[in-house]
Amino acid sequence: MRSAFKLLLVSLGIALMTSLSVKAQVVTVDDYARAEGFLRNYTAPLVFKDSVSPVWTSNSEMWYRNSVPGGMEFIQVDAEKGKRERAFDHDRLAKAVSSQLDSTYTGLTLPFQSFEYSEDGKSISFTADSRFFTCTLNRYRCESVEISGRRGGGAEGDMAAMMRRFRAVEVASPDDKMEAFIRGNNLWVRDKQTKEERQLTTDGVEDFGYATNNAGWTKGDGPVLVWSPDSKKIATFQHDGRGVGEMYLVSATTGHPELQAWKYPLPGDSLIFRIERVVIDVPSATVVRLDMPPDAHRSTITDHIAYQGGWADVEWSKDSKELSFVSSSRDHKDAWLRTTDPETGVVKDILHEHQDTFFESGIGGLNWRFLSDSDEFIWFSQRDNWGHLYLYDQKTGALKNQITKGNWNVRTIQFIDEETREIYFVGSGRENGDPYFTYLYRINFDGTGLTLLTPDYGTHSYAFSPDRSFFVDTYSQPDVAPVSVLRSLDGKEIVALEKADISALIASGWQPPQQVKVKGRDGKTDIYGLMYTPSNLDESKKYPVLNYIYPGPQTGSVGGRSFTPSRSDKQAVAELGFVVIEVDGMGTPGRSKSFHDTYYGNMGDNTLPDQIAAIKELASRHPYIDTDRVGIWGHSGGGFASAAALMRYPDFYDVAVSGAGNHDNRTYEDDWGEKWQGLLVENEDGSTNYDNQATQLVVDNLKGKLLIAHGTLDSNVPPNNTLVLVEKLMNANKDFDLLMFPNSGHGFRQGDYWMRRRWDYFVKNLIGAEPPKEYTFGQRPPREAL
Repeated sequence: MRSAFKLLLVSLGIALMTSLSVKAQVVTVDDYARAEGFLRNYTAPLVFKDSVSPVWTSNSEMWYRNSVPGGMEFIQVDAEKGKRERAFDHDRLAKAVSSQLDSTYTGLTLPFQSFEYSEDGKSISFTADSRFFTCTLNRYRCESVEISGRRGGGAEGDMAAMMRRFRAVEVASPDDKMEAFIRGNNLWVRDKQTKEERQLTTDGVEDFGYATNNAGWTKGDGPVLVWSPDSKKIATFQHDGRGVGEMYLVSATTGHPELQAWKYPLPGDSLIFRIERVVIDVPSATVVRLDMPPDAHRSTITDHIAYQGGWADVEWSKDSKELSFVSSSRDHKDAWLRTTDPETGVVKDILHEHQDTFFESGIGGLNWRFLSDSDEFIWFSQRDNWGHLYLYDQKTGALKNQITKGNWNVRTIQFIDEETREIYFVGSGRENGDPYFTYLYRINFDGTGLTLLTPDYGTHSYAFSPDRSFFVDTYSQPDVAPVSVLRSLDGKEIVALEKADISALIASGWQPPQQVKVKGRDGKTDIYGLMYTPSNLDESKKYPVLNYIYPGPQTGSVGGRSFTPSRSDKQAVAELGFVVIEVDGMGTPGRSKSFHDTYYGNMGDNTLPDQIAAIKELASRHPYIDTDRVGIWGHSGGGFASAAALMRYPDFYDVAVSGAGNHDNRTYEDDWGEKWQGLLVENEDGSTNYDNQATQLVVDNLKGKLLIAHGTLDSNVPPNNTLVLVEKLMNANKDFDLLMFPNSGHGFRQGDYWMRRRWDYFVKNLIGAEPPKEYTFGQRPPREAL
């Protein structure tokens, strides 16, 4: 019996070795180089005419810079005439500028990216090579003077101005005569012309300063405030961080490390940030404190009150005589619309809305609006399970009518015409097809006249003329390149502008991801995503799966549904011999309220049941997908989800790569956990309602291969989120791999190294091949890798 059993073992061993030798693959340096060629820095230069960012020179005229093979061109458009043409004779201008700079330029390689027309339109000005040029457009004669620090106008100047506004430590008044800033925990103003400074508040102290920009997970030096339209008042707050717990980070350096310490509240803390609302009269430096208790540091749209360079949920009336704002409860379930008299600080409650889970005022943007001309306001609510607009009487708080309705969503209001009583907004889910594609609509205040203004299938973006008579409409799909047209406000196409040229991209061997629709965990609900396969796919073979995940709940894995030549490295890593799948599971936004609420109170869900359902269904359609070899990766919330996947579903997932994960939201910022998981409740036995999401509590389930990484100076998701998990894994005697990135924040400074190590991990543990040793990105010129 023994020799027969031994013979059987030998036979099985030979069979296994034969099977392994058949499946064995070799992944070489050339394979990595070819995959690298699908990264954005290689693919983006092969796409032309894909973006129209207009610079409006009047209500009906604009120009834009257009990428073309060989360089750039400048296009002028007259909307009234429906005319599109080059803004000037590029070759003649290139010749004139070349003679001035003693350099050789061509019509497509002009040495500037923006310009300004003269008032009469007969000349243009721009900066190039530290000189300021003025060139006539009839004879192309140029005059230039040497300059220092001057920047030209137009698109480049607009973008720079926008970036400065978001990073600014000053906030300019509407009349642009003054700017407000923080000094010594108090608010000051500076005359922009005379540079004279005045102190507006005097009682600000450390941890109780004015207009402080600190949410714990992010912070900045600029003030958070809203100027009144007449530039005479400032709405802001005194930010109370007294008694709030601190977060600590330590640098990695030779010698004494540097300690970073700042206020960072956590779920369950007895004290979080509070804001005491005030209105400051600028001429007299008088502070009016609103007659109400402090609000929790919350907004209706983000996990910070700073929003798009301003302050969320605060609006002045046009005449600067009334201030409207929304207060949110600590758990985000309640929202109160309020108004105040800025002279007295008396507060009036107008409307209260409660949600059993969480209230949001939009999908990607704030949607409530104060209509001071008619004493009304627009309110956004998902009370009927979909995101819609409602019209209210501002004086009484009475509902006048529901404006939009149906099984679809208003996402963001673009603008409101109070004279015609029309609302222009972005919506999704109303048209056939992908419910995430967005379109522009118009509707009357009374709910009549709903009109689709951008009918082409896909995701649309918009750029309006100053008086909103015209707009540039750019639309695309993940696998369909952008088209840009100019439309009048009624949606009529005026002139075709650009159709993206991706011929060179296609010729390089590139392929787009496939749009996929599958059923979610319940077997009924449609969920949508993208699938990436190797461009040299052999359907007779079996390919391991890589599941990219970002579980939300504030967004999903796929992100934007517009075209891009590379979505991070998903196609690139697919080229190594994987099928990459990403889907927006139940619990992410953009669909119904009930869809978004799916795993409220159980963040450990992480949409993983939907990811698994999607992979299984796609494998049933495509036999080349091997569900016996499944990997998963993600960063931040995706890092949380990917590590959890290996422990919550150890019989499905085999390999996980987890970056910067918030593995237990009790050690992440308070706003996040308390919005999606609820307020922390401790039970008599010591357990809490947060236990179902804490990954370190399920480490005993780990079977597969796990690589965890974190930055040691991550001020967003502090590294103790990972170290707590690591300690539990060690205590459970589990094998895993760990990378700590010294002095890196939430986005790892050593990004290429991290990408290479992730590729290596999947190649080694799912394909079973030895990756090329220490592959270095960027060693081959663009295009060669393809």
